[in-house]
Amino acid sequence: MTVVHDTAWCATTPKRSHGDDSAGLKSVATALDVLECFALDGSLGVSDIARKLGVAKSTAHRLLQTLVSRGFAEQDHESGQYRLGLHLFELGHLAQARNELRHAALPIVRQVAATTGLTVNLAVPDGPDTVFVERIESPAGVHVLGHVGRRFPSHVTSSGKAIAAFNPEIARARREAGFPPRVSHTVRTSADWDRALAQVRQLGFAVSHSESFEDSSSVALPVLRRGVAVAAVSVFGPTPTVAPRVDRLVPLLTAASRRIARGTA
Repeated sequence: MTVVHDTAWCATTPKRSHGDDSAGLKSVATALDVLECFALDGSLGVSDIARKLGVAKSTAHRLLQTLVSRGFAEQDHESGQYRLGLHLFELGHLAQARNELRHAALPIVRQVAATTGLTVNLAVPDGPDTVFVERIESPAGVHVLGHVGRRFPSHVTSSGKAIAAFNPEIARARREAGFPPRVSHTVRTSADWDRALAQVRQLGFAVSHSESFEDSSSVALPVLRRGVAVAAVSVFGPTPTVAPRVDRLVPLLTAASRRIARGTA
């Protein structure tokens, strides 16, 4: 069994616009920025938050205490460090449970995992990134550990390429955000991106070899609504296991993607 250790979240995601500069909404936006800081770090101190956000320590402390009072953050009283609170865990699970696409796809994704013995992902686009809203881990092989996170730039995953090839808005968002390298075979230029998407459109599916993790591969099929990709279903595992099976995996994923699309129409 190969275990992939990677503490990096998707640090390249552009910050979302605050939209309104009024004092009240700006403070809310700054509080949300505090929560975003924990996407990369499990625990942080007041000085860490102040430095990351470019605010005074007193401001960072006040924001953290407000978040603690509402259960969005919690403080370790021995170290003084802060971490994400259980209320976020509750809200996250509610969002996941109420996701129509995930609900329709879950039994199908489980079936693919049982049939292939590989890790299976259900991904959706979010601007220039891909977010894995469901993941059924293989009992053997490569385990993408929970702390790795579920958001990746679209250009480093087969799911991201499968979606972008059939969703011009997502393809454009990634192109505008750029192509930071991750591992040896990551797409690095707009020309590479365009060629990759053209290949996906030609084949009808996307593959990734050492693009998100070294020596790991994935195969993805888009989930289409009226010809536009709204999600992708993929299998993931060690390259020696996945690469020789691409021709057999594609029909399984094709059937799965069509069933998911029908279930959410």
